[in-house]
Amino acid sequence: MSSPSKALPAWIDVGVIPLINILLAFFVSGIVILIIGEDPIEAVKIIIYGAFGNDYNIGYTLHYTTNFIFTGLAVAVAFHASLFNIGGEGQAYIGGLGVGLLCLALDQYVPFWIILPLAIIASGLFGAAWAYVPAYLQAYRGSHIVITTIMFNFIAFSLMNYILVNVLIEPGQMSPESRDFLASAQMPTMQEAVGWFGIEIQKSPLNLSIFLALFSCLFVWLFIWHTRWGYAIRMFGFNENAANYSGINTQRLVVGTMCLSGVLAGFVGINEIMGNHNRVMLDFVAGAGFTGIAVALMGRNHPVGIIIASLLFGTLYQGGAELSFEIPTIQGEMVKAIQGLVILFCGALAYMTRPTIERIFTAIVASNGTAKEQTNG
Repeated sequence: MSSPSKALPAWIDVGVIPLINILLAFFVSGIVILIIGEDPIEAVKIIIYGAFGNDYNIGYTLHYTTNFIFTGLAVAVAFHASLFNIGGEGQAYIGGLGVGLLCLALDQYVPFWIILPLAIIASGLFGAAWAYVPAYLQAYRGSHIVITTIMFNFIAFSLMNYILVNVLIEPGQMSPESRDFLASAQMPTMQEAVGWFGIEIQKSPLNLSIFLALFSCLFVWLFIWHTRWGYAIRMFGFNENAANYSGINTQRLVVGTMCLSGVLAGFVGINEIMGNHNRVMLDFVAGAGFTGIAVALMGRNHPVGIIIASLLFGTLYQGGAELSFEIPTIQGEMVKAIQGLVILFCGALAYMTRPTIERIFTAIVASNGTAKEQTNG
């Protein structure tokens, strides 16, 4: 009888396996680029320069990264309770609506230092409220969270469209957008922030929301792994029957976990509405809610992994835009295909390479053990 395989160390599970999946995705992407007659090595150089070649490009990369951190954390928190929240897109939309309504209502009357905490609270509350209904239907009515969160994405899009066209649209303009916020309701850009210290960089959408994203990572790490509520969430995710037997109110836990997930997704509105566009508009989420699913899977639902995965996808978004500009034959659809391959290998096929790596690791451990026995003998 063969001995059971040893559990993989965390550095292999969290580091090596995702890295191999990324390399496989890039390898397949390189084959596709070769087929259309372009040089994949040159394409990689353009992507890297487009993402990190100067402070302007870095600003865009980190701006996208900020969105993906928020949505990746939102998905990860739900995952820990075995809840598949696919509603991050809609929750981010409604969170942005909350930010916009507050800024439009208060920017003429109160200063920035009052508006900012209220906007953060508004984005979280609106995102949580949008996640509450699917959570309630899952916990108390037996509806499937995947179906309801998907449907609520479409409802959020329709609601935003109606409000912008019929309520918030600035008089005299055709595009469905609100008026611009006054300066008191605009998040300082990173260019402005570092300018306070005499440092000059090019203007980009990167703003101080990135610090909110990093703080959210710290909060999720502390909450999930160092509080009794986080322990209850993880217990429920591992074994619902055990959670029930231990006295945990699992219905309330489902609702609370999904609301926290909605809070994190809603913070996208701070980065985009208050920090970038400075007005309420359509399609400001731009797929970040769905990308957050791949980010959480690739990051193994851990804040550190989510930061790394978010940076990767931020690189692909910004570098991919530069790639389609520099090489016209690689159009935007081809860039999306490359991004899709990364999502496929790091998400849907995340554990495809795991059995092979486990066998290799077990063989190495066994050979080292045999060598030690022979040395001691």
